[in-house]
Amino acid sequence: MGRPLSVLHFSNTLARGGTEEHILILLRGLSRAHFRLHLVCTPEVAEKVQPDLPPDVELLPLSLRRPSQLASALRLAEIIRKRRVDILHSHLFYSSLFASPIGRLCRVPVILETPHVREQWRRGWKAHYAVDRLVGRSVDYYLANCHSNARYLVEEKGLPADKVVTIHHGDDLNRFSPAHRPPDGLRRSLGFGESDPVLILIGRLEPQKGHRVLLEAFPIIRREFPEVRLVCVGDGALREELERQSAALGLAASVRFAGHQANVADWLALGDLTVLPSFYEGLPLVPMESLAAGRPVVATAVDGTPEIVITGKTGFTVAPGDSTALAVAICTLLRDPELRQEMGRAGRQWVLENFTQERLVQRTEEFYLTVWQRRARRRSAPIADPREIGDR
Repeated sequence: MGRPLSVLHFSNTLARGGTEEHILILLRGLSRAHFRLHLVCTPEVAEKVQPDLPPDVELLPLSLRRPSQLASALRLAEIIRKRRVDILHSHLFYSSLFASPIGRLCRVPVILETPHVREQWRRGWKAHYAVDRLVGRSVDYYLANCHSNARYLVEEKGLPADKVVTIHHGDDLNRFSPAHRPPDGLRRSLGFGESDPVLILIGRLEPQKGHRVLLEAFPIIRREFPEVRLVCVGDGALREELERQSAALGLAASVRFAGHQANVADWLALGDLTVLPSFYEGLPLVPMESLAAGRPVVATAVDGTPEIVITGKTGFTVAPGDSTALAVAICTLLRDPELRQEMGRAGRQWVLENFTQERLVQRTEEFYLTVWQRRARRRSAPIADPREIGDR
């Protein structure tokens, strides 16, 4: 193949979340023999991911979130040209909105987008996806992270089916074990009793994640389990609002907002089960990690989540926004320790078979090489359709 391919990952999010973990998995795992890796992201995220970034990955902080940021757009173009980028891989549509057309203008040979989530928040003209289809002319392939996301891209966004490839998201599940115990003193530092049931919610404090729904469900749960506690792990714009809601519901003594935490395994080990009350997702990491830790999950049945949380086997799913159904599912698990253990065991086996980071990295690497070879040999005999690399 000659020189390693220059691959640039681009993200313009403002907080570290599942998308950033996906990027880090790829940047840590992709072959250095085949790829030279760069990451362009906002200064806010660069500060958060830098400690976990391999030293040979070039990190370039850049804020490009508005069309008026012409200097930033020119800077991104300069970065692409100077590094002779062969593959430009944007994460989330709002990143691709800026990076993909710039990449096309800079004649980047392969331009990819991983959408990650179904954008349920869209209203008005944004819900018609006309801009997505226009920007899509600059995108060679979309890497859907689950079957649900692939269907969304084709059936709702109206993107060409032959541009959509499914490669299931994965995670470093070796970090998690049912035998892991939380650090000494963690429970006590939170003011929790040794026998208090604990729920864990890991996710950015943003409307998408549905924290308010769980807080609304909490008084119902407390009727049967008055000592139940909740820990919300993650940062975001809604922290003050959620703290006010918690206080207004009389939950201040039972709910803790722990902020961003690096060692997720410690916090999962603290809990009896994990809750993910999101309004939309892609293929979320948290249920994978929770099940790898042997903790069952109660989640909303949105997008790719039911591909991980299988009702009655690895946890329970409920309709998004339904606080009563959420409370009922949580109480079902809290009152039955044997059921929690059984679902935890089944869940761990399920995710280790289907959602490892090794599988994600291998399939992404194969896809990169396949589309590059297809481009390089366009005038010769065709090779296998690159869509066959993914999970069809």
